[in-house]
Amino acid sequence: MTTTVYFATNRAVNNPPEAPTSYTLNMIAPEKQMAYGSAFVDSSDLPGDNVGTIRSLQDFQAGDFSATAKADIESGGRNILVFIHGFANSFADAITRAAFNREWLTKSNVPGADTTVIAFSWPSRGHVIEPPFPSYAYHSDQRTAGKSGPHLARFFANLLPLLQNARNNGLRTFLLAHSMGNWALQAATEAWFSQGQGPADLFDEALLAAADEEYTSFERGPFGRLSAFNQLARRISIYHSTGDRVLDDLAETLNLKQRLGQRGPAGYPNASRFPASTYRVVDCSGYTDYLRTFQATHQYYRRSEGVRTDIASVMA
Repeated sequence: MTTTVYFATNRAVNNPPEAPTSYTLNMIAPEKQMAYGSAFVDSSDLPGDNVGTIRSLQDFQAGDFSATAKADIESGGRNILVFIHGFANSFADAITRAAFNREWLTKSNVPGADTTVIAFSWPSRGHVIEPPFPSYAYHSDQRTAGKSGPHLARFFANLLPLLQNARNNGLRTFLLAHSMGNWALQAATEAWFSQGQGPADLFDEALLAAADEEYTSFERGPFGRLSAFNQLARRISIYHSTGDRVLDDLAETLNLKQRLGQRGPAGYPNASRFPASTYRVVDCSGYTDYLRTFQATHQYYRRSEGVRTDIASVMA
């Protein structure tokens, strides 16, 4: 089985771009164009939780997707899933995880969950622990995710006409942001509005899973952090768990602040602030249908069959 992943990245790319190792830890300068391309991923093994390997990278272009990629995204007949990875994901990790997510959603057999997947890869270092001290990799990734906000906003701007055309073709559009990908997302939301762009119909549903983002993010209005994100997504589903040990033992400890993915957003369930038509807040603490190792408790959005079923159901 081979899965196609369309991708964009603000990583600096060495030649030749066909090698996954060419996508470096360095971030391109703000004025530089991002790299776009297509990846083909083999052997995603859902029961074995094996995300597979990149077979080839092709169709490279600076600044936007190729005409061929655009045509498949907007008129390929499948709903669209945009994926933003979290902490400690190399470029190859981000691409194979996007493929894996596409495949388990497809295997749910829910109408609409068979998607075209697009990954945005920001320059995570790809390691949980790295010298010179235990928190170095985490803080480095957090800074990089935040600085990726303008690039991610530019990526959204490039996607907007494709997503609008897809919707005109009867398709739906989804965003899945995991872990520290939500830190990049809040920076992109701020950048979007600070650049003078207004509300945009980007996503039918945004799925924020195990978000390593400040729990007060939606209270930082009018345009701070995620407070205006509801102007870019028709509905927002926030998945959280008090059993997420990565957020409890690592992220909250290092940030000295509760995370959005632990107990949900500050102010919830105030119905005037979080109307049910716009926000779903899903407590995943009670799901025990997977082996709850330290890492797995932060990956419940794909490890738990119950949570996977919920995510697929919103794509119906």
